[in-house]
Amino acid sequence: MSGPIDIDGARRRGSTFLEVEGTPGLEVRHRASGVEGTIIGFEHGGVAVRDRHSGGRRLLRLDPGAFTVGGKAVSLVPARPRQPAGPAARQRTASGSTAVRDHKARVARASRILVEGVHDAELVEKVWGDDLRVEGVVVERLDGMDHLADVIAEMRPRAGLRLGVLLDHLVDGSKESRVAAAIRNPHVLVRGTPYVDVWQAVRPKAAGIAAWPTVPRGIEWKEGVLDALGLRMVPGQFWKQLLGRVRSFADLEPALVGAVEELIDFVTATE
Repeated sequence: MSGPIDIDGARRRGSTFLEVEGTPGLEVRHRASGVEGTIIGFEHGGVAVRDRHSGGRRLLRLDPGAFTVGGKAVSLVPARPRQPAGPAARQRTASGSTAVRDHKARVARASRILVEGVHDAELVEKVWGDDLRVEGVVVERLDGMDHLADVIAEMRPRAGLRLGVLLDHLVDGSKESRVAAAIRNPHVLVRGTPYVDVWQAVRPKAAGIAAWPTVPRGIEWKEGVLDALGLRMVPGQFWKQLLGRVRSFADLEPALVGAVEELIDFVTATE
């Protein structure tokens, strides 16, 4: 192959995309062709990708925004030489946003985001914490979704006090979906993921496993996962290790990334 495949055609000018370093092994999706796989390297003005489905090698164009990583449209660039640690070294937050330097945290808004438990809160803080401080958004724990209706009634959402709610297992027929469907307040937005627990929102590769185990009904999910993985530890210990492996939004499933960013947009919108 003498050059990259040209299957994108003309592309609209004017949009800007986050640049992501295309390190070997990074999982990407080519937006135009639908090719999914892992990066092999850069050559002939394009990027070589190992196709996940066929196992074949594809050479694809490096157009702006041509790929998605973690559900976000990005422009792939070759890895740059590492800068020394220091104030100028980090230009992006873990969520992919432009880092804001020398910025004092904004006074907290009345509007806020509610999550189910401590693990959800810690994961949101690790990836979106910088953004939330800039915007003045507080994340509060429900300590179980059974308290959601009471919390909403107590907080009385209204103009200037919006609530964004992040739930696990928001699928047809689940308890979570029934609770979400009962909420009729226009100042409350409920979003979630299809996963039983926020652990599953971490991509298996980032977690260092081949896939998240299937846990039979009737078995406590976290305990079942640890047993299936052959790990002799309590859930809190495993979570610390798992959280430590998350570096950015690219280590999370697109369903969680999209849900959190939609909630941030909702609670920070000007009414």
